[in-house]
Amino acid sequence: MFLTTFCASISTAAALLFATTAFAADQPQQKPGDWTVKDFRFHTGEVLPELKLHYMTIGEPTGEPVLVLHGSNGSGQTMLGPQFAGELFGPGQPLDADKYFLIVTDALGSGKSSKPSNGLRMAFPKFTYEDQVRAQYRLLTEHLGVKHLKLIIGQSMGGMHAWMWGEMYPDFMDVLVPMGSQPVAMSGRNWVLRRMLVNAVKADPGWNNGNYTEEPPTFKYVATFFSLATAGGTQSFFRRAPTRALADKLVEQRLAQEFTADANRLYLCL
Repeated sequence: MFLTTFCASISTAAALLFATTAFAADQPQQKPGDWTVKDFRFHTGEVLPELKLHYMTIGEPTGEPVLVLHGSNGSGQTMLGPQFAGELFGPGQPLDADKYFLIVTDALGSGKSSKPSNGLRMAFPKFTYEDQVRAQYRLLTEHLGVKHLKLIIGQSMGGMHAWMWGEMYPDFMDVLVPMGSQPVAMSGRNWVLRRMLVNAVKADPGWNNGNYTEEPPTFKYVATFFSLATAGGTQSFFRRAPTRALADKLVEQRLAQEFTADANRLYLCL
């Protein structure tokens, strides 16, 4: 495999690209669902007695099936905003839900699917992109009865999953659309920033080896730093904050926003 271990980052790129509010009310109905995999085996050999996988479908099962994959630290909801679903899933649009059966998943470790912050924390099995893709495959084939996909589309981490699908199950889909990703191991600045973020949180006395009662204070600051450093674009930030005073105001606004991420998800970067 040419992709290394998944690092569950706190990147908010997905939130910046795709609003988390549902797309227009006149769009097809979303149908949520959950499925529990019994005794799911991870690449490490660890077995989780029950692995919950959350998903949403749009359109009828009679349509050509399409798998939609979200970015890191996001959920399927990040793919249902007006800037993504609103441009693709509506009548006459490229992935018209009247023609396609759209399956939007919460990846293993994200959203309403099983994840470390559900209770196991550091005892949650360490997982990779491969584990996440295998869970998606089992959801499609064993629960939804999908035997072949017309297309897989994903952004950021979801794009990496799309590449993995092409390697692991090359005959299962007709088309791959990986966005904001490359079929190479995580390395360079991307990995360095993530590794520094993890080290900073683990150095916080409040971390307590993941057994904290409140989020380690450092987490909010390094998460905000990572988000500012990796999403938004230099020119866009300069237009919003062309002076030091406006830049300071921007930082203060970001730090004042509600922060709901869970530091336990970072242990996957070990």
